Amino acid sequence: MSEPTHSPEHPSQLEGLPHRVADPCVMVIFGASGDLTKRKLIPALYNLGKENLLSRSFAIVGFASADLTCESFREQLSKDVKQFAIGPVDEEVWDWIRRRIYYVRGSFEEAQAYLRLKDAVGEVSKEHGIPGNHFYYLAVAPRFFGAIVKQLGESGSAREDDGQWRRVIIEKPFGRDLESARSLNVQIREVLSERQIYRIDHYLGKETVQNLMVLRFGNGIFEPIWNRRYIDHVQITAAETVGVERRGGYYETSGALRDMIPNHLFQLVSLTAMEPPISFRADAVRDEQAKVLHALQTPSPEEVLATTVRGQYAGGSLNGQPMPSYREEPDVAETSATETYVALKLMIDNWRWADVPFYLRTGKRLAARMTEIAIQFKHAPFMLFRDTPIASLTTNQMVIRIQPDEGIALRFGAKVPGPIMRQGPVEMDFSYRDHFGSNPATGYERLLYDCMVGDQTLFQRADMVEAGWRALTPVLDVWKALPPRAFPNYPAASWGPKEADELLERDGRAWRRTTP
Repeated sequence: MSEPTHSPEHPSQLEGLPHRVADPCVMVIFGASGDLTKRKLIPALYNLGKENLLSRSFAIVGFASADLTCESFREQLSKDVKQFAIGPVDEEVWDWIRRRIYYVRGSFEEAQAYLRLKDAVGEVSKEHGIPGNHFYYLAVAPRFFGAIVKQLGESGSAREDDGQWRRVIIEKPFGRDLESARSLNVQIREVLSERQIYRIDHYLGKETVQNLMVLRFGNGIFEPIWNRRYIDHVQITAAETVGVERRGGYYETSGALRDMIPNHLFQLVSLTAMEPPISFRADAVRDEQAKVLHALQTPSPEEVLATTVRGQYAGGSLNGQPMPSYREEPDVAETSATETYVALKLMIDNWRWADVPFYLRTGKRLAARMTEIAIQFKHAPFMLFRDTPIASLTTNQMVIRIQPDEGIALRFGAKVPGPIMRQGPVEMDFSYRDHFGSNPATGYERLLYDCMVGDQTLFQRADMVEAGWRALTPVLDVWKALPPRAFPNYPAASWGPKEADELLERDGRAWRRTTP
């Protein structure tokens, strides 16, 4: 591959990554014939290869039960990458990657298959001059996590010798409650040390999420007002217009809360609320994130009823196209009580955030696709304007948009031109695409790269996972004891059930309204 050329007019696709080539290694993908591999992992690896961030000594070994050979696996991925790559595929780059793709067929529970895999990885390492570094990506259903790690241990594939490293990337959800998360942590740590475990959350691969720390700690104007003295409340929204599509079977065992809150949204809470770390070393950052999660107030059963809302979408239409209700989706029970929408009010028990509510909401079949963090500042004192026509002051608001249009907007008040004292809202809007150019990426590039170089900053630690589940346990307990009575309770293409609006109205607040 030739070296890419970058200029201000043609920025690197992965401008945020350091220009250090990743360590030589073999990537083993469990579940290699699945959707995640073709839609995200292979396009992300292609992007890394295009930017010359993959080592020349690199290879991929797929492991799955599908009846494939190395050649048929390569052919299938060659078709997939053209379909799912962010942009046009450079044939020279893809051919370089294609020649480094291999396949081993086997069952996740079959001990002999892991010995075949170990032999295959050894042969691939020799062929491409790779000095024994391996990482394993578990793109599989959560029920296989523990079994795969156990087999890696028993086959000797997880053992680190002579400076060679072994790492395991585990997809979410990591457990389905506090007890199962603890049990999975214990099971995995019987084989791996914490520094070998990479619990992935693809939200943290997004540029805006990473820039939260730069925004807060790299600008002298924001950090002094990032506290309870100046901030009234925080809203975090992760809304999707799609339904569960083909994931009905998974969603029936998960629901919106388990699927989104303990991983994606709690990660955004911790990054928004954490104290300045002493450095950007992985454990220094994660120490501060963990403190926030441990400080989440645990609600009583009565408080759960007052501070949580769940919903399930009904049918409807969007742009003239009919949309089924959740209960009409494939693999969903006709009387399902699974929630597709969640709204929560959280309180953080520490000095910085005392009495500042964090409102979280997430759902499917909502009015717009968006993920954002809205920081609502307190009203300025009104006394100065008491003898003017200004009836109310514009409140300052900062909105950090994570997807789809990554950027930051700041709203403030200004005088409307004219002889009368009138105030109007003004918005300064910064878009990453407009300012830095288009940087197409899947969201997985940074995370895969960080695993290859051994940087765990953007990956969850065991105590973070357990702290998140601990805060949600009372909610899960109450919801299990009191099944919902009014499902479905919000129409498709709306902003969710009316009870979610009432949750904020009781506090004299309202959700930030956005247009699709």
